[in-house]
Amino acid sequence: MTDLSTRSADRHGTRTAQPPPRPEAGTHPHAEARPDTGIRTDTDTGAPPGGGRGARDRAWIIRTYAGHSSPAESNALYRRNLAKGQTGLSVAFDLPTQTGYDPDHPLARGEVGRVGVPIAHLGDMRGLFDGIPLARTNTSMTINATAMWLLALYQAVAQEQGADPAELAGTTQNDIIKEYLSRGTYVFPPGPSLRLVTDLIAYSVAELPRWNPINICSYHLQEAGATPVQELAFTMCSAIAVLDAVVATGTIPAERMAEVCARISFFVNAGERFVEEMCKVRAFGVLWDDLLRSRYGVSDPAARRFRYGVQVNSLGLTEAQPENNVIRIVLETLGVTLSKDARCRALQLPAWNEALGLPRPWDQQWSLRVQQILAHETDLLEYDDLFTGSPVVEERVRRLVADATAEIDRVQAMGGAVAAVESGYLKSALVCAQAARRARIESGEDVVVGVNRFTETEPSPLLAELDTAIQTVDPAFEQAARDSLAAWRAGRDPSAVREALLGLRTAAGTEVNLVPATLACARAGVTTGEWADTLREVFGEYRAPTGVSDAVGAGGGATGLDELRALVARTGVALGRPVKMLVGKPGLDGHSNGAEQIAVRARDAGFEVVYQGIRLTPGQIVAAAVEEDVHVVGLSVLSGAHLDLVPEVLDGLRAAGAGEVPVVVGGIIPPADARELARLGAAAVFTPRDYELSAIIRGIVDVVRSRHALDHP
Repeated sequence: MTDLSTRSADRHGTRTAQPPPRPEAGTHPHAEARPDTGIRTDTDTGAPPGGGRGARDRAWIIRTYAGHSSPAESNALYRRNLAKGQTGLSVAFDLPTQTGYDPDHPLARGEVGRVGVPIAHLGDMRGLFDGIPLARTNTSMTINATAMWLLALYQAVAQEQGADPAELAGTTQNDIIKEYLSRGTYVFPPGPSLRLVTDLIAYSVAELPRWNPINICSYHLQEAGATPVQELAFTMCSAIAVLDAVVATGTIPAERMAEVCARISFFVNAGERFVEEMCKVRAFGVLWDDLLRSRYGVSDPAARRFRYGVQVNSLGLTEAQPENNVIRIVLETLGVTLSKDARCRALQLPAWNEALGLPRPWDQQWSLRVQQILAHETDLLEYDDLFTGSPVVEERVRRLVADATAEIDRVQAMGGAVAAVESGYLKSALVCAQAARRARIESGEDVVVGVNRFTETEPSPLLAELDTAIQTVDPAFEQAARDSLAAWRAGRDPSAVREALLGLRTAAGTEVNLVPATLACARAGVTTGEWADTLREVFGEYRAPTGVSDAVGAGGGATGLDELRALVARTGVALGRPVKMLVGKPGLDGHSNGAEQIAVRARDAGFEVVYQGIRLTPGQIVAAAVEEDVHVVGLSVLSGAHLDLVPEVLDGLRAAGAGEVPVVVGGIIPPADARELARLGAAAVFTPRDYELSAIIRGIVDVVRSRHALDHP
């Protein structure tokens, strides 16, 4: 990712000139060259000289977020996308890789290759980038808890290709704080996790001068329900926590902090309210500039630029009338491309059918073409900023900055982002914001076309073959990954592995930078699980607050809640005690928004709710259901592993003598899979089409009443 623009903003939203942006480092060789600066005008209107077409600004890096099944399958997909004009890579890793487990670990069951590519060792990384010259490729890797490990594998492969580490360009996401709040792929406690982050930053500044060692993410905060103000404030608080931790290590001299700050990039979300989203990005620039100048003494304006990439919002994509998602994606794209002064430098778009399942290569191609049409067919890149001087934009930016500053001050008064994570404040705030959003949709205050309004529709030819409208991952890939892992272990030097892991364990017990020991592990043939397990032994593991117990629910604003409460109360009387529900997240899927909202609404409706958070084995869920003596178990699985994990829970309940406890399932579940789950014993299946939380809870109450032979009212 490169610099945001040729300008920055002060606190009041006015724009001040800055040096032109540096060219994007490491752009793929097939990327089209563009001038570094915008057009020059002969008037103050922004029109090209002489009224003709002017020179075009550089287009952003065009990516698709991709990876699935195996390194070989993902490599073939990358090659096809690059041949179609994609100018950078964005790697999706599967959940075992993200959370530090090998494919043969019990928690990896059903998750291998589902939502990304499995990378268990150096051989897998070689296969992933086979034939792709890493010295000439800009690669973004969505990886956090195991970022140090994956970058070590990447560097090792690049050097095997003959690349100098100084040539490598790209980004490791490496923003662990938001993992405690949204995606859930954290492993270690906050303290050791921040050490891994700061060690990677220090190493990259010294050894990888073109690599962005962290990509601080607001994207996932918006997906978790954050308002624009929360997205701004919580992201800046995360940045403060990271930069303060870098300063505290004492490894970066004060005079080099500007270099560190210039290497930090951001990953931003963009929703459909594209005017507000554009103003939000301008506000990010104001806040970042002020923070670096006032807190860290960065005087170089170029080092204070807000440098960001984007994936537009996936939360708003709908299962109902999914063809509408294409225009949603386009509108979201405009919020981060239409304004030159707030334009992203890298962009990846979801596919129209992601609310249904894993997109096919054709679906990704469609999203790729959206970017290319916007960048190359329109005149978007021919003009200076279209909104400079707009009183509407300036006032909205001013208000966002003021409100976000107040929230930043509130979090800092609590001790900063890490303390606010540990206290549960940040998570509760997001759960509350998400509950309010859902209530607005249910009441109709927020219109979602095709969902709560304009629901009449013709049959969609895109869904004529519904079960083939998405890509499925062959379960055989999981066994193949396990077989490959066994062969890798058998073919390596055991003594070299033991020596490398001992070096890592020893280093982890000191304050030395962990990257060199991690690189030694990568080259010795250590696996992802072995690297992470060694650090687990030293650092321990962590379970973040769920935010549910302190969250304020929808209250009377939710549709039909009073009637639902009365039904739940009558059911509890008939059962002799309050209706009790266990909400469980089996497997490694850390996207807990849906589970949290179900837990909050069920509690608001009068249920007694047991929710223990993410990353539980089916056996742990069964044990909790039996111990808590619940009336119903609700499972949330968004990773596609439902056919592996749900049957284990059903079988476990039967084996524990609790087979009469009904199990309901929610997630991104294709119709054929829903039918199979019903055949296996699931009492109900809910998908994104079921958007009314109160209706879902009503369905769960009906399941309980039916199982206990209570008359339906």
